[in-house]
Amino acid sequence: MVLKRKDLLGLKDLSKEELELILDTADSLKEFATRKYKKLPTLKGVSMINMFYEPSTRTRASFELAGKYLGADTVNINSSASSVVKGESLVDTGKTLEALGVNIVVMRHPMAGSCKLLADNVTSSIINAGDGTHEHPTQALLDMMTIREQLTSLKGKKVAIVGDIAHSRVAKSNIWGLTKLGAEVALSGPPTLLDHNKFTKLNVTCHHKVEDALKDVDVVMALRIQKERQGTTLIPSLREYARLYGITKERLSLAKKDALLLHPGPINRGIELTGEVADSLKSRINEQVTNGLAIRMALLYLLSGGEQNGNIA
Repeated sequence: MVLKRKDLLGLKDLSKEELELILDTADSLKEFATRKYKKLPTLKGVSMINMFYEPSTRTRASFELAGKYLGADTVNINSSASSVVKGESLVDTGKTLEALGVNIVVMRHPMAGSCKLLADNVTSSIINAGDGTHEHPTQALLDMMTIREQLTSLKGKKVAIVGDIAHSRVAKSNIWGLTKLGAEVALSGPPTLLDHNKFTKLNVTCHHKVEDALKDVDVVMALRIQKERQGTTLIPSLREYARLYGITKERLSLAKKDALLLHPGPINRGIELTGEVADSLKSRINEQVTNGLAIRMALLYLLSGGEQNGNIA
């Protein structure tokens, strides 16, 4: 099977069947991604460009490796080294890459909707690696893969997402993806970072007290405070945030005994969660990184037509 779409811009518009196809494909690729020697000719002849207008370690590195492991020709472009510093528009940059025969563009950009703008103006496939406060679909997919891998299914599982919900593209993509696959989502964060009226319309519950959100959940997902996107100070201090919303051993104990702890990274230890919690047996943060590689390999494969030069197995 293949994804019957040119681009991956977010999870809001994906069907349950499409989500499951991506996760199933990633499952089949994970074993390969963890081998000592990794190289397949599957995407030989496919060209992809990573175009990141914001800093990234995990997402950018895993996309680059995913492309190389599948045999694609991979190029990285930094915004500081691109023609945007000379005044070129995003669309003109995209058309230039299209003229060079680029098949896939992976883009991270600070403007919400930037990936759709590019997708609407080029024939190359566009993968959203995070656009402003809008969505981060591949992060949510790797989160869902990690949960499904550990708990067998997402249906009926309770997931608490804690932190800066308002500015988190990770939270938004997870809300769309998790609820479509049958999970129950609870949100908690400072009132200035969580609009209850807005988010309750998305079939989730919202809680002022983090303890209420964590009670008897299967998964706890802590989010990074998005200081670079807030513009103004929306919390009194990081110390105050840690006191009221930080995930501690005591707060984590409110979740189910075998609950999983997730975090999209990078972690600010002592703020979103304590070091003790980050390194605990409940933490699946490293597994998330490994699954991110498998998810991105799966997407490159599926968006390239499902098969170029052989099967993935």
